[in-house]
Order: sequence, then structure tokens, then C-alpha cells
Amino acid sequence: MLFEAPEAADLIGAFVSAVSGGSLYRRSSFLLDSLGRQVFAPQVSIREEPHLPRARGSAPFDNEGVATAPRDVVKNGVVEGYFLGSYSARKLGLVTTGNAGGNHNLIVAHGGEDLAALMRRMGRGLLVTEQLGHGVNPVTGDFSRGAAGFWIEGGEIAYPVEEITIAGNLTAMYRDIVAIGSDVDRRGSRHVGSILVGRMTVAGSA
Repeated sequence: MLFEAPEAADLIGAFVSAVSGGSLYRRSSFLLDSLGRQVFAPQVSIREEPHLPRARGSAPFDNEGVATAPRDVVKNGVVEGYFLGSYSARKLGLVTTGNAGGNHNLIVAHGGEDLAALMRRMGRGLLVTEQLGHGVNPVTGDFSRGAAGFWIEGGEIAYPVEEITIAGNLTAMYRDIVAIGSDVDRRGSRHVGSILVGRMTVAGSA
């Protein structure tokens, strides 16, 4: 399954939520105690860059006045850092990461393939261009959402699909990321290209 770049940002957003302080100290996350663990496929790296000129997520300080700093959040698939404000850091016995109010610019490393190249690499499957509903269980990581997009055959668009459901578990999906495209969407605070996931469940009609 191939998630177009704007939809791929939602996958990164689910990770951010799962490793944010509130979810962690309340123990309502599927990524508890994930620091130092392999969560993503080895080719996935995510860096927080709070000081990019004119970027939407740039900020010299977080909402508590704590200075922000560039850092690795995921390196070669391994979680290197959480997203913590002062309160959640104290609850966890850790130190604030300057993320009171949320993440800053997250830069997801990508390869050299654009969307068309990823479609050819997938060969046969679903290109997701729209997701509907809120179908992520934050405790288990179970993922089930309405979706629309295009069915791909032979690496090319065959026909549009709508009113379908895509399902999986984020723990498996993150580990099964095959490639991240060069078609990076920089309009939000999560800069990521299209994400190709090896295997998911699709249900519905064309």
C-alpha cells in the first residue's frame, strides 16, 4: 500500500502522539518504553529541526519558554527521543525535550524515488490519496480507516476506488515500511514523502 505524501504525514502523526509525554505517563500508548528500541524499518530516520527558516513548525522556544534544539527522534529505525514538556518529563523521571505544545519541524529521511517510481516499485496495490475517520487505537496501535484513492496495476493507475477500508497495526506497519519517496510535502510541521508499506488489509468495492 502506498500513502501519498499528505496522507503519509498522518502515519508520522500517530507516532508522535504515541511517544508524547501525556500518552506515555498515562500508559495509553502502544509505544510504551520504546526509547532505544527498533520501531521502524532500518531505513527510516526522523530528525526534529526547530530552526528552519520560514518553516511552519519553527520556534526558538516551546510553549513553556524552553529553548528548542535540533535532534534525532528516530535513527535507522530506532527511537532516540520522546516529545516531552516539563510536566510530562517530571512524571516520567526524564528531562523536557522542549516540546510543550507539540512537535517542531520533523524531517523524515527519504530515498530518490518519486511517487511514480514508488508506484512502479509497488507494482500492484492501493495508492491512498484520502483517509476518513479516526480509526487508530492509541493503546494497541490497531489501525482501521475509511479511504479513497487509486488501484495500481503494473505500476500504473488502473481505476479509482472509494468507500473502502484499510486496516493493519501501526507496530507492524512501521516495521514494514519499504520506501519513503522524494515527493516531500513541506506544508505542515511533518515533512515526509509518500510512504510505501509492504502489506495491509483492504476491504470494499471499486
